[in-house]
Amino acid sequence: MSDRMTAGDLLDLLLDQGSFESWDEPVDHFDPDSAYRRQLESAAERSGTDESVVTGRGFVGGRPTAVVVNEFRFLAGSIGRGAALRIVSAVRRATAEGIPIIAATASGGTRMQEGTPAFVHMVDISRALMEHRAAGLPYLAYLRHPTTGGVFASWGSLAHFTMAEPGALIGFLGPKVYELLEGKPFPPGIQTTEALADRGIVDAVVPPEELPQFVDRVLGLLLDPPTPATRDRRTGGVRRTRSTWESIRITRGPHRPGVHEVLRYGSDTLVRLRATEECEHDSAITLALARIDGQPCVVIGQDRVAQSGLAPLGPTALREARRGMRLADELGLPLVSFIDTPGAELSPEAEQGALSGEIARCIGRMSTMRVPTVSVLLGQGCGGGALALLPAHFVIAVENAWLSPLPPEGASAIVHGDLDHAAEMAQAQRVGAIDLLRDGTVHHIVPEYADDTPEALACAIGAEIGARLTALRSSTAGTMSPPRFRRPDEAR
Repeated sequence: MSDRMTAGDLLDLLLDQGSFESWDEPVDHFDPDSAYRRQLESAAERSGTDESVVTGRGFVGGRPTAVVVNEFRFLAGSIGRGAALRIVSAVRRATAEGIPIIAATASGGTRMQEGTPAFVHMVDISRALMEHRAAGLPYLAYLRHPTTGGVFASWGSLAHFTMAEPGALIGFLGPKVYELLEGKPFPPGIQTTEALADRGIVDAVVPPEELPQFVDRVLGLLLDPPTPATRDRRTGGVRRTRSTWESIRITRGPHRPGVHEVLRYGSDTLVRLRATEECEHDSAITLALARIDGQPCVVIGQDRVAQSGLAPLGPTALREARRGMRLADELGLPLVSFIDTPGAELSPEAEQGALSGEIARCIGRMSTMRVPTVSVLLGQGCGGGALALLPAHFVIAVENAWLSPLPPEGASAIVHGDLDHAAEMAQAQRVGAIDLLRDGTVHHIVPEYADDTPEALACAIGAEIGARLTALRSSTAGTMSPPRFRRPDEAR
């Protein structure tokens, strides 16, 4: 306990020096009995605070931010009615002032000395936070050791971006309570930060000493305006120099750059997310906050390298993509999607996981986004899994990329009863980028050069994305019409 970071220590660590302003008013403990009063007095003396939460306003990298921080030394950070009302007041004040909230939890949950009247206040906290989110304002949470019970089941689990302290105990049910109730110990290794990160419940494991820089980076992506572009776009048209089948073979090559190369070389800043809000994580999808050539955005990208026969693009990956779509819409950030998939998962498990429904929901969400959207056909664009991330206000294709309802081999099998006509089917179905441009499915093609390196191509893609987001931002003035594909006879 002596080594535990206090609420004051965390505020000093996180906020710009001398910037904290307390919002706390004296707490009404609702006439507790004498035994509970003595506990409160002892807790205040031990912790140096009058309640289990400290709230206020400060600055992170010069940005005004509201803070709600648990003090574990005050009755194990438990939330009674007074603490709950303090949190609700701080959240509503932050919403009124139009500033983000950072919450740092460390609590055993609801205060048992106050029972149900305190317990139901978790609803009030949750409602206030959802109103804050509905106002388009960011909410970040940092889960510290321990975070359990009603705190984890309310304000600890409602953030846009969730960080956690390494090695922390995080869970709904305290292991000691479980052991007393069930007569056996809780299985080890389940309620830890690292286990929750693997399951996609926590976005990032962040040591306390790294927290200021990490939060500064996240807030910079969420709040700071675009910066000037630094990468060169590739100008000039694209001429057909190879067959569609040759392009398909190029996109299937082992050294073909994918979404990770584009983000490594084409973005300025990157913070990865890893959750679906449904206790799932799938490496087939990359989900991140990024600044691509100066333009802040949410990124959802299909990782071709991570997709295989053992780990294809399944329903979980598409649910993770939909989380990115929700974040972009809610926070008012542009959305960039990268399409590069040999096809969605074909299995009984995918059917039971509602693969078709997830494809449909992605298409529906992408088609009705209220923020600027750009999709990038990066390489393989096969089947419904590709179509799920395609609808955007502006669609970019890399020169050798392609889009088809089935792999050309599958189309050949259906039409000809063999696999020998795959190249012929690819040409006939007009799956290549140049045909997609002529048909109005794609709006622009990024040329590929014979001597391209992954870095050079990634930078060119990043430059094109940045330019298109800049144009969309300036032309829409905050309103977006639904994405649609043009007819071939419409002007380009």
